[in-house]
Amino acid sequence: MTADPAPLSRAQRLDRLPLNREHGRLVVGSGVGWALDAMDVGLISFVMAALATQWSLSTTELSWIGSIGFVGMALGATLGGLLADRIGRRQVFALTLLVFGVATGAAALSWSVGALLVFRFLIGLGLGAELPVASTLVSEYAPARIRGRLVVALEAFWAVGWVLAALIGYLVVPRSDDGWRWALALGAVPAVYAVVVRRGLPESVRFLELRGRTEEAEAAVRRFERASGVPPSPSPTIAPVTRRARPGELWAGGTARRTASLWAVWFGINFAYYGAFTWLPTLLVADGFSLVRSFGYTLVITLAQLPGYAAAAYLVERWGRRPTLGVFLLGSALGAGLFTAADSESAVLATGMVLSFFNLGAWGALYALTPEVYPTALRATGAGAAAGFGRIASIAAPLSVPPLLDAGGTGLVFGTFAAFFVLAALATTGLPEGRGGGLDDVPRTSDAAVGTG
Repeated sequence: MTADPAPLSRAQRLDRLPLNREHGRLVVGSGVGWALDAMDVGLISFVMAALATQWSLSTTELSWIGSIGFVGMALGATLGGLLADRIGRRQVFALTLLVFGVATGAAALSWSVGALLVFRFLIGLGLGAELPVASTLVSEYAPARIRGRLVVALEAFWAVGWVLAALIGYLVVPRSDDGWRWALALGAVPAVYAVVVRRGLPESVRFLELRGRTEEAEAAVRRFERASGVPPSPSPTIAPVTRRARPGELWAGGTARRTASLWAVWFGINFAYYGAFTWLPTLLVADGFSLVRSFGYTLVITLAQLPGYAAAAYLVERWGRRPTLGVFLLGSALGAGLFTAADSESAVLATGMVLSFFNLGAWGALYALTPEVYPTALRATGAGAAAGFGRIASIAAPLSVPPLLDAGGTGLVFGTFAAFFVLAALATTGLPEGRGGGLDDVPRTSDAAVGTG
């Protein structure tokens, strides 16, 4: 007589499900917020180019307008991750959308550089907290076999937001002296969307279990099972575990190497990405392109992000997260290096598109990998801390562009970005590979893979 199979945990029940409409709602619901975030970040590059002439700003003032939002993002990412592991992913997601949406609308009324800097800091505070929380929530519901693909699909909404920003920059900003104000006013949309997020998205099942809210966790799993037409198989009753993670655990034992490697990748990719794309329209204007022409070129370069995400979404499940991330970072270095030698309009477009394709594909792979580095109790804290550390680079990068320009022109600027991409690629060797595994199994299996205890 054979024994009955052991009942499945709720995490295992989620992992066995086929892709269904609830997964789609979660990705789209989180992704629209992500796209609106990206639209705001992208718009500031066009606003900078417009204000450089309209307000006669110095490169130092422009640098601070580009960087101050990342100061807020650094703080927001760290605090957002901590809060998400304490009060829940969905709650923090909705709150951050509200903060940055309202602040973006207020920024449209800026009357001075100082006022704009204050509003940009508040925008960054909300934005920085939202990104790692959204990817954590999606990864905790995604079936194991397609988890990486779904997180990259979420990250692809960033490209949608950047395309919207480029369209607004091209069609709205140059049309009048108040064009930049109208562009920023459109960023207030997330304040309304926050209400939709709060009502429509589920809370993380793993988070609910850690807090002893097992009835809510069971209801959430059954909601996804119904969407797949799978009969529920109640999970065993276990005593609730309400352990709260401590940030110091990120640097304890075998976790330390993963944390150091993850922070290095986040730092390198942030420095190169935000340094390049925050300044790109302004640099094109400085090289003799008209405002409208530079915005049009930036739009075309931005469109190359979409196939970059599509390629990464396929490869993270085919090659794995770590190889995909490493290859795309090296491809980004190649694109930045080629951009330094671009000596014609067609070369600027072609090399800019190569950089855009590989850079945003690397971002997709990084967001797929990051939630898999840590266990549930530490997941949002770890992801938020890595993102927060990376934001230090995004603060420094726009500020570094003026002195680099003075020292060696555009060639030195993009050569520096290429070097940071290479350093980030080297750091991937210390990261775990979570392709195909259960989300809570990844840290244990990866310790052996990366040689830690």
